[in-house]
Amino acid sequence: MSAPHTFLPPSAVINPGRAAISTYVVTGCAGFIGSHLSGALLDRGDAVIGIDAFTDYYPRRLKQANLNPLLQRPGFSFLEADLIDAPLAGLLSGVDGVFHLAAQPGVRGSWGSTFQHYVHDNLLATQRLFDAASGAGVRVVYASSSSIYGDAEAYPTLETTPPQPRSPYGVTKLCCEHLAQAFKFNKGLDAIALRYFTVYGPRQRPDMAIQRIAEALTNGGSFEVYGSGEQSRDVTYVEDAVSATITIMEGDTSGAYNIGGGSETSLREIISLCEEITGIKLDVRFGSVAAGDVKRTASDSSRLLADAGWEARVDLEEGLASQLAWAMSRQAFDTAPAMV
Repeated sequence: MSAPHTFLPPSAVINPGRAAISTYVVTGCAGFIGSHLSGALLDRGDAVIGIDAFTDYYPRRLKQANLNPLLQRPGFSFLEADLIDAPLAGLLSGVDGVFHLAAQPGVRGSWGSTFQHYVHDNLLATQRLFDAASGAGVRVVYASSSSIYGDAEAYPTLETTPPQPRSPYGVTKLCCEHLAQAFKFNKGLDAIALRYFTVYGPRQRPDMAIQRIAEALTNGGSFEVYGSGEQSRDVTYVEDAVSATITIMEGDTSGAYNIGGGSETSLREIISLCEEITGIKLDVRFGSVAAGDVKRTASDSSRLLADAGWEARVDLEEGLASQLAWAMSRQAFDTAPAMV
């Protein structure tokens, strides 16, 4: 493991003569959504203080590849640290807000002895961040999940739908929402939950279905379906998820918001569409249903539209084509002969 990067205040790294519009902390900045969010904030002139612990849920080299372009950009500073012992009071002093995306993801991995990682990375880390943000008086926009709904009582699912998570992962995300409420009532914390519905796009985590499909189509491998493939998901393209995240930070918003792309489709339909886009037949194999997986998700995101004017703009075919093109370009780069 490489040595942690030294923290630099944003004023030390932004372009000379250019004042940042705002300064934000982004936890989990080397992850899928976090790296896209950090880039979008930098694009519009904000300064970003990125924090990431490089947990081993998937290979560090993939996260490092997400982070490396950010490290070259004016306005970005980085600290490799666990939120449990990071110097949060100093990091949050004077910032305009915190995007808290760091977490241990995944439904299937949250059972058994590995649950301790979910307690550490989701609950304990979030509790410490909320405590520091309460003291600093800064808004926190944090990643929750559609997993809190489980097999929901109604579809499309509203934020008022009673939560009934079916996995330990979903339980930890719901606990974070309850933590936010406790800090709000007792310490005045301004925190807003982002209930993301399956986010996809370039740099998606390697364990997620669409990325596994893209990699199988690219390298000729097989793709295992957990169950029949008839299970459906409301999928959200990463650029839409990022725009919703920023909109919520800056808007007159509160509580919790669904972030869904309005593209509910079955896994079988996604496979067919990916085959059509690439012209390649996928080797599909079927396995047993994974514990904790739900049959369906479908977001009603009308509250965010009403409160802040946000709605998803990227349709499924366009988003899949973008992710597939990225996967294929990455494969070509990885297999290219070295220049001598």
